[in-house]
Amino acid sequence: MEQTKLLRELSAVSFAAWEMHLYLDTHPCDEAAAEIHKKYLNRALQLKAEYEEAYGALTASSGSGTEWVKDPWPWDYTECEC
Repeated sequence: MEQTKLLRELSAVSFAAWEMHLYLDTHPCDEAAAEIHKKYLNRALQLKAEYEEAYGALTASSGSGTEWVKDPWPWDYTECEC
């Protein structure tokens, strides 16, 4: 359950960072938005590192690569515990 909670928070924060990135594409001089983007981006990186430390590589470019040959694979999901 903690793994799911962490992954959902990472997803939400990453989405917010991406939305701020898109906003900054059209409003590059908005310094307040740039600070918010930086905050979300740093939090996403922190959450990704926390997740990977506890549960293994999240992406193919994470870790040493040996995690990808072990079961279960990162995209193998169990039944939702919601």
